[in-house]
Amino acid sequence: MTIQHLHAGVDAAPDSAVAVPVEPGLRALVVAGIAAAHAEAVDRDARFPAEAIAAAKAHRLMSLLVPVEFGGEGADLAVVADVAYALGRACASTAMIFAMHQTKVACLVEHGRGQPWHDDLLRRLAREQLLLASSTTEGQGGGNVRSSAAAIEPDGACVTLDRAATVISYGAEADGVVTTARRAPDAAPSDQVLAVFLKEDYALERLSGWETLGMRGTSSFGFRLRARGLPAQVLPVPYQAIHAQTMTPVSHILWSSAWAGIAAGAVERAQAFTRQAARGAGGQLPPGASHYGKAASSLRTLRTLIAGALDRYAQARGDAKALSSLDVQTAVTMLKVEASELAVATVSSALRACGLAGYRQDGAFSIGRALRDILSAPIMIHNDRITANLAATGLMSTVPASLRD
Repeated sequence: MTIQHLHAGVDAAPDSAVAVPVEPGLRALVVAGIAAAHAEAVDRDARFPAEAIAAAKAHRLMSLLVPVEFGGEGADLAVVADVAYALGRACASTAMIFAMHQTKVACLVEHGRGQPWHDDLLRRLAREQLLLASSTTEGQGGGNVRSSAAAIEPDGACVTLDRAATVISYGAEADGVVTTARRAPDAAPSDQVLAVFLKEDYALERLSGWETLGMRGTSSFGFRLRARGLPAQVLPVPYQAIHAQTMTPVSHILWSSAWAGIAAGAVERAQAFTRQAARGAGGQLPPGASHYGKAASSLRTLRTLIAGALDRYAQARGDAKALSSLDVQTAVTMLKVEASELAVATVSSALRACGLAGYRQDGAFSIGRALRDILSAPIMIHNDRITANLAATGLMSTVPASLRD
């Protein structure tokens, strides 16, 4: 089947019988092409990348992690990371939306499977290609995802949640929201659960806007979330375990993959500029060529870092003790810090390689949008918060006595 045949199926309804004739990477390239065609408008108008997400649904990318028995593809996380990378090269907002959605799916697969309500949700997700949003921050807690103010409250045969969320990325466009909450009204802020509410279960009231420097298409408005559903919609596993075993490693790997894609797109432009400038100067490299070398090198380091994290997660997956160990938790947590800073450095070097051509907002070598988007990476769950928490945890561990300890 050709790429042209794939393009022809993009407008099919998400719940129609769409054949899956090729591997996810090729489908991702088609979706990335559509994302790239609309990326400038998404950024300029700060609007949800509707065309790209519709294409992702039509090509059944939303259910890559859903097990085969529920109608998904049961793909490895490495496959999903590669898709996030491909989308990041085209449109940062599309890539981040995809990464956040897949993180929620991973939590459902790892911690909800075997529960009738959640099994049915996985089937529906695969059938209808549902888009799931995340709500893990609220009130004054900001990026402290391990603390919740709003609680799950009993209401007859149902449960309710009334939550003032600092942000719910693409909340208005999502088909459902996966949210943290206190386990009960008398529970401590850290005694959390993860609950799933579908669009028919909740109402959103916008509390704040999203006029930002970059990542403008994620539409990360603040909302008041009022939800009512069945007790079965609350995952049976405490959020503390979900956070350590799935939420943190998967989100950090997929976010990093999206950021690496943004960086790769910038490096590609810097390479094209450097080649064109050298041809125009009879083979003489332009002044910024050394910065292209730095950009290419830091991108290689970034990709190696993510590959190592994928291998580490694959080895520990399913082993709660290994996933919760200090070594693994430190590695997957620091992945976010190191990858975000490397991605910013890579894009900055690409900008300097292109010089004025990269600094301009117009033209084939502009790096402006990539730079604005990637600057969100160290701020999203602030790096300083992460490193401070790790420093406190590290005080309880011993310093290795040898290289192999």
